[in-house]
Amino acid sequence: QSGNTGGLTWAAAPAGITMAQQWRLTAGFVPNSSGDVTANLEISDTNGYGSIGSNMTVSSGVFTFPSTGYYLITVSAFIGFATQSDAQASVITRVTTNNSSYGDAAQASAGSNSGSGNSNFSVFSQFLFDVTNTTNCKVKFFTESFASGSSLAGNSDTNLTTFTFIRLGDT
Repeated sequence: QSGNTGGLTWAAAPAGITMAQQWRLTAGFVPNSSGDVTANLEISDTNGYGSIGSNMTVSSGVFTFPSTGYYLITVSAFIGFATQSDAQASVITRVTTNNSSYGDAAQASAGSNSGSGNSNFSVFSQFLFDVTNTTNCKVKFFTESFASGSSLAGNSDTNLTTFTFIRLGDT
């Protein structure tokens, strides 16, 4: 609130979180090495899911922000290894500030060193992104080093691999 009391001026408190949204993979994604996550993406919508504010939009795996601000981008990935030979697999958060060239901003990786059978891992990464322009600042997710048959898990009824966006404040 604003006010003036004996020469003191009080500034309005900043608004709290004005946007929070979670996306998920609806089906497994088998990249067979490396590639952008471009399909089977939906806004989480089951078991009491809730969101705040305007939605992110996605086209061919590239996410656009609804407004400028500081955003916390979180990836939670469930990676399934088909064989012991897949030593490491990663999900990389890639961002651009010029709507063209993308750089690696965060990485969630898992490794399989087990002596027998399949291995599954759930991995996590975060990145704080200063979105100064909604036309130029975008984010996408990239898989790297997945062996044949290994996958990024997805399900349309529960969150296995998720991408969460929370606007923390003004830029």
